[in-house]
Amino acid sequence: MPRRNTLRGAALLVLAGTFGCDPVPESAKGGKASQAVTAPGLVRLAPDVVAHAGIKVQPAVRGAFRRFRNFPGTVRPNEHAVADITPLVRGRVVDVYADLGQEVKAHALLAILYSSDLGLAQSAYLKANAKLYVAEQSFKRAKFLLEEKVIGQAEAQRRQGELISARAEAREARDRLLLLGMEEKDVARLDRDQKIQSQVPISAPFEGRIIARNVTRGEVVETTEKLFVLADLSQVWVVANIPEKDIPFIHPHGAAQHQVVEVRVSAYPNEVFQARITYVGDVLDATTRTMQLRLELQNPKGLLKPEMFATIRVYAEPEPNVLMVPEAAVQRDRDRTYVFLQNDAQTFEMRPITVGESNGEVVKVLNGLREGEAVVTHAAFLLKSELQKKDI
Repeated sequence: MPRRNTLRGAALLVLAGTFGCDPVPESAKGGKASQAVTAPGLVRLAPDVVAHAGIKVQPAVRGAFRRFRNFPGTVRPNEHAVADITPLVRGRVVDVYADLGQEVKAHALLAILYSSDLGLAQSAYLKANAKLYVAEQSFKRAKFLLEEKVIGQAEAQRRQGELISARAEAREARDRLLLLGMEEKDVARLDRDQKIQSQVPISAPFEGRIIARNVTRGEVVETTEKLFVLADLSQVWVVANIPEKDIPFIHPHGAAQHQVVEVRVSAYPNEVFQARITYVGDVLDATTRTMQLRLELQNPKGLLKPEMFATIRVYAEPEPNVLMVPEAAVQRDRDRTYVFLQNDAQTFEMRPITVGESNGEVVKVLNGLREGEAVVTHAAFLLKSELQKKDI
């Protein structure tokens, strides 16, 4: 009898151990599952998961769909507002008044040269004028003497020839002074004072900024040397090369000036500069198979610097009444394309769609979606992951 009781007690202990070691259900612990899949294509998330995932939705809308292409470009000075300032006469630099990066006004004095060549040219001009004066007086006397029959016709003609030659020499000497940089008022002063001045002022032809300086005091400069480069950077160019396959994005020459073009530079990522097309190349580069495009844009604050790299965005003509969703909302998995719709605060539905072109920001929806349906635009990849877990 005692042995039978012992066996019965051992069996009870084994049964108790078998049932007592089962794990406690998740719901009994007071926790909650992160998701519950209720049907194929549906994902249900717990409220705290939805909150922490940052899921955002917005309705599918119809509007004007605009394709665009981005092209690399380079900021350049406006070549119509750039001046390479070189001396018109050889000379020694006496003083320099302009520095690199300095803003100067029109006709501002940049430097002064001392030129013996200019002095010699002024001296030659004064000598030519003196010779002309003598020739004029001699011809006047010759005409009088010819009338009095004191001299013959041949002598009068000889003196007339000397006058013509003297006039030509005087004009040549005057033109040389103008070629060497003297102005009319300076020549008039030389006629009046007959005082030679060998200093040559170097001045700015227009208002702008000194973007290059290659001159120092005391050096001797030749007429081939570039002393300063002056640029008006209130308006700049952006030059780009358009691949042959993207040429249809550029309107014909007349309409291109009214085409919407945006310019972005990495230095100012939040700035968008509006530009106007001013030149469309007529011939492709034989090596790169690209067409040159030139834009013109205003730069009143001087933010755009020459040689900056830029990104040019060229828009095509808008296509009206197109159903669109953001690019981030579209998910692709093997051979299917779909979006997630929000049914309620915790339930999301996978909806297969047919898409068309994308412009990098929005995608054309051709089939599978209706206007106004709430599409998940942020954290859609999380829903895709949860859906794939269910498939596994």
